[in-house]
Amino acid sequence: MFESLTDKLHAAFRKLTGNAQITESNMAEAMGEVRNALLSADVNHQVADRFIEEVKGACLGQDVLKSVTAGQQAIKIVFDKLVAYMGEEAAPLSLEAPAGQPAVIMLCGLHGSGKTTTTAKLALYLQKKLKRRSLLAACDLHRPAAIDQLEVLGQSLSMPVYADRTSKDVVAVATAAVAEAARKNCQVVILDTAGRLQIDETLVQELVQVKAAVRPQEILLVADAALGQEAVSVASHFDQALDVTGIILTKLDGDARGGAALSMRQVTGKPIKFITVGEQPMDLEGFYPDRMASRILGMGDVLTLVERAQDEIREEEAKALEEKMRNATFDFEDFLSQMARIRKMGGLMSLLKYLPGMGDLGKAIGGIDDKVFKHTEGIIHSMTPMERRVPEAINASRRARIAKGSGSTPQEVTEQIKLFMNMRGVMSQLSQGGGRSMLGGLFGGGGMAQMAQMMGAGMGSPNSPAANYASNGIPHQQAASRAREQAKKDARRKMAQASKKRNRRH
Repeated sequence: MFESLTDKLHAAFRKLTGNAQITESNMAEAMGEVRNALLSADVNHQVADRFIEEVKGACLGQDVLKSVTAGQQAIKIVFDKLVAYMGEEAAPLSLEAPAGQPAVIMLCGLHGSGKTTTTAKLALYLQKKLKRRSLLAACDLHRPAAIDQLEVLGQSLSMPVYADRTSKDVVAVATAAVAEAARKNCQVVILDTAGRLQIDETLVQELVQVKAAVRPQEILLVADAALGQEAVSVASHFDQALDVTGIILTKLDGDARGGAALSMRQVTGKPIKFITVGEQPMDLEGFYPDRMASRILGMGDVLTLVERAQDEIREEEAKALEEKMRNATFDFEDFLSQMARIRKMGGLMSLLKYLPGMGDLGKAIGGIDDKVFKHTEGIIHSMTPMERRVPEAINASRRARIAKGSGSTPQEVTEQIKLFMNMRGVMSQLSQGGGRSMLGGLFGGGGMAQMAQMMGAGMGSPNSPAANYASNGIPHQQAASRAREQAKKDARRKMAQASKKRNRRH
């Protein structure tokens, strides 16, 4: 999402490293690069200029504390400004409706911004986070497949959908949907309205009429982050027509450069309330300015990761699993269940981005191929329940049977078992540090990173560091420790090589 912006900001801050004081001379070049980074990320140019001036004013003349560098102090100031520009704190939904009536949320936006899928995502969010049942209303009467799409989404989430395929009167459909929600005791009705390729008078008048008829508590603009500065212009036009109450920024998991997240609040004065980070129904997140600033500066977002973990694993289950990791009794059955959770949450590489510094590690090791997981799962599924629970009991004859059942070789099965034992040993060591959390149910924060380091070299590959050490007869905890250090060295080497290539290009 913000990889390019993050890299450029880090390059700018490095120019201040080692300085005893932030001065006008050493700030000029660094802030010039920060401005270029913001503009290349599609931040509105007026917002970028004002941001730079405010950061320079806050930085100049500040004595650098003994415990930090000038670069670190500049990062803190930039962080605070990013938070201020994006709204200081999260903006909650307003769902207070008249007695006996459901709260109405009206979604609007251009065609292709993701309104229909966002309708379903928002309904799931309200059900999970706020315990409110929603009715989805198909108010897009212009796109033939819109009603079908919303009905399929509603069915997949077991949520009611109101649609009238015979009507061409969107105001009548919206009004009937609100009445239907009240009859079905739904606390919220979400209106999926029509979009256009561009804003026109017909679209605006239709939405104004719907607003007047149902008096929604929230009017949320669904804006495609990939539109960059154009998204800010679109937001301004919709706000002038409808007085929107907030913004949902979509497709931040794609090629969006992220500038819209910085510009929206400043240009429109309206808060970003949600962002979407994937295509699955659960890929809607509340927008927290401080967490987003942390992501932009490459400092991770552990709080959001914990919240995502809480949706997938119960507290008691997490504690039981962490106890298994601490006692090194984590087995292949646990491995399979956790891999299913991680895949459901977007995959290991996606989750690594929420951990401080792990995004760079993921890039340095060249990513993790999902085919590797499938190969590993094939081997595990060929084991008996006893073998999954007690991998130490797998002897040569059992390995041969497992290999035959999974289309692997006995050597590959041996490598998988040894690598798993290494990883289990490392997770046991990391768990000794204490501090239980929901992340304990997802290999623990450090365990997830350790797994990524090993997987980056190829899980089950005869060339993986852990497999090499284990095959030489080194005890599994010692092998895992050496593999971890070797993975770090490999990551640093690849990052240095990439840096040299960038320098040569420039």
